[in-house]
Amino acid sequence: MEEIREHWTSRPTFIIAAVGSAVGLGNLWRFPYVAAQNGGGAFLIPYLIAILTTGIPLMILEYGVGQSMQGAAPKAFGRLGRKFEWVGWFALMVSSIICIYYAAVMAWCWRYLWASLTLEWGPTHESIGQFFGKVIAPSGKPEDVFAGINWSVLIGLAITWAVIYWIICRGVGRVGKVVMITVPLPLLLIIVLIVRGLTLHGANVGLNYYLAPSWEYLLKGQTWLAAYGQVFFSLSLGFGIMVAYASYMPKNQDVSNSAFLTTFANCATSYLAGFAVFSVLGYLAVSTNQDIVKAAGNGGPGLVFVVYPEAINSLPAALGPYTKTIFGIVFFVMLLSLGIDSAFSLVEAVVAGIRDKWPHINRARITATVCAISFLLGLVFITNAGLVWLDIVDHWCNNYGLVTVGLLECVIVGWLIKTRPLMDSINESAEIRVGIWWLACIKFITPIVLCTLLALNVRKEFMEQYGNYEFWALLVGGWLMLLGAAVAAFLLTNATREEAVQ
Repeated sequence: MEEIREHWTSRPTFIIAAVGSAVGLGNLWRFPYVAAQNGGGAFLIPYLIAILTTGIPLMILEYGVGQSMQGAAPKAFGRLGRKFEWVGWFALMVSSIICIYYAAVMAWCWRYLWASLTLEWGPTHESIGQFFGKVIAPSGKPEDVFAGINWSVLIGLAITWAVIYWIICRGVGRVGKVVMITVPLPLLLIIVLIVRGLTLHGANVGLNYYLAPSWEYLLKGQTWLAAYGQVFFSLSLGFGIMVAYASYMPKNQDVSNSAFLTTFANCATSYLAGFAVFSVLGYLAVSTNQDIVKAAGNGGPGLVFVVYPEAINSLPAALGPYTKTIFGIVFFVMLLSLGIDSAFSLVEAVVAGIRDKWPHINRARITATVCAISFLLGLVFITNAGLVWLDIVDHWCNNYGLVTVGLLECVIVGWLIKTRPLMDSINESAEIRVGIWWLACIKFITPIVLCTLLALNVRKEFMEQYGNYEFWALLVGGWLMLLGAAVAAFLLTNATREEAVQ
């Protein structure tokens, strides 16, 4: 007999947990840079349109499927149609891979947090570039993965997985209590950094770069694609997370309104984070007499592990003897609190999927197994070639894996099943009813956007100027990784089919 499904203690708890999952490290290191590179303030126009035509419709889809089917991604899509169960498993395979390297990034944060206590980089120590190279990127060659593990980062990786296990081993009851702390905390710390950053000389230079509208960018197709890509990647769509989280909602709770709240909370946090980042980057640019574009770097891990620490290190001593230490601690505690909600939500999606198919297995045992295996596989990302492999895996999982899942979700719900029953279920308790606008987005707008992103990514692969060996090795390796995820999804579907029928 199937177990009675556990539920969130309240709808606000569910929304806060969903916001915690969506808001992650990418909000800090990706959105501000993407916005600044695509028109500044003008970027908010295509970004808002992308939210309304892709972000919210897909969020409603995943919430609606999870809530109405009362199951994690494999079970939920399997109930839409038996042949669709593998899509749910494929989403979980991709999210599992992402979580493995995401935990490694958090391990780097732990190492930097410890270094912030003594500021191991600086005039009397090694430079931040040297520290970054020692901790994160000793090598730029994929084959150096066998050259050795960074033992100081290993401790951070172990702490990360121990915390993830502790949070989700008891179910959504404990998750709901944890998110009440871990979701508001980074927001408060971002505000602290903004207040401090705005008082720095040169902050206006960074904010002008971030916000000054360049209206000509609205005529560029790349700006619109960047907006849609940012919305899709920043909302935890395609991971199976939102399906699992929504499956813990009672059927009489509002789905569409929750989707609007989650989406706008995530996007507002991204926008707010830009003030914290670029106010300090403006100070760094002025104090070091360099261009703001050069000071900003290329976004991504370099922004938070090189550029921002360098800005912290350059703070004048007149501000106080402990200013640099406090600033560093606040910044990396913020990163850890941003990352942990996203990390354990990825694991929860996987655990929920396994529990739906093997309900007789204890949750704590499943969680321990998933965390232990992920910890061992994550050792790859704390070796001398860790950052190289993170870039490779992140590229293939995000640009192909997640986009493919999102596209398949739209095709299944928009074209392959009778959509009316799902819409009726969503509208039963909805303040904002879904109708033609939602169907148009799911059936046409979002699939067209995702197909375009896939096509452009494939085209870009063959235009990159890699050496022949390296390019083809990475190309074949990336596709083999995704093919392995797809094969694993089919095997899991077939392995559970007999039990599901019984």
